[in-house]
Amino acid sequence: MAGDYNKSVLVTGCSSGIGRATADLLKDEGFRVFATARTREDIDELTQAGFETISLDVSDPQSVRNCMVEVDQACDGKLFGLVNNAGVGQPGALEDISRETLEKQFQVNVFGCHQLTRHALRMMRAQGAGRIVQISSMLGFVAIPYIGAYNASKYALEGLSDTLRLELMGSGIFVSLVEPGPIESHFRNTATSLFTEEITAAGSAHQQAYQKMHERYQSGQSVSKFALGPEKVAAVVLKAMTSTRPKARYRVTTPATLAAVLKRLLPTRWLDQVMLRLG
Repeated sequence: MAGDYNKSVLVTGCSSGIGRATADLLKDEGFRVFATARTREDIDELTQAGFETISLDVSDPQSVRNCMVEVDQACDGKLFGLVNNAGVGQPGALEDISRETLEKQFQVNVFGCHQLTRHALRMMRAQGAGRIVQISSMLGFVAIPYIGAYNASKYALEGLSDTLRLELMGSGIFVSLVEPGPIESHFRNTATSLFTEEITAAGSAHQQAYQKMHERYQSGQSVSKFALGPEKVAAVVLKAMTSTRPKARYRVTTPATLAAVLKRLLPTRWLDQVMLRLG
């Protein structure tokens, strides 16, 4: 079926990890892929790899507008798919996270996705078909401590996506959430940098927890033994793009599947104890 596809797809956050793996797979399967990244270095690397590239900072509304104008012109208004992948994870206890820091998290993980989706829908409605794939997380339906800003942003993305799916019923446009558990990527390196930039650990009531978290990151123990490569997520995105009836949710990795089962079966107090250990 994939060989019959010659459809345009915009994938955000393609510099590495899930975004790059998804862009590679979709291109290999015959899709016309518009790959975005923020830095000139990443754009140049993607261009050399054969992608049509667009510079995009999803936290900047004007950058989003410019990106979608470019896509609209390049594909003559016939955008079939949008993969909202670009995202960041801000660590830190919620009482140590300022309003400004929380707003930054939502600018990237929620508001940017929403703005891109609105622009994409104008093209998809005109052709009566389309696929919107939201890269969420298992932390969009269960929470762990010390990454509450990220938890909240993914919960928000899930709410937006569930509502959008209902509002698009019968339009020919499908919305799917992809909910990965631990994935091998540079995500933790970025999170460590954000912690250093945004959180004052000294004097915090959570200073001891931060020290343990730092030690785990430094030792590599923060990477779960259940972690999978980003290509596993890419394969699920391909399913959502090519299926005649895409699922509302795709869970990737054993922890994500198990967390969904536990949330359904366990009382909240018991689930809290499980998630505290994971945190």
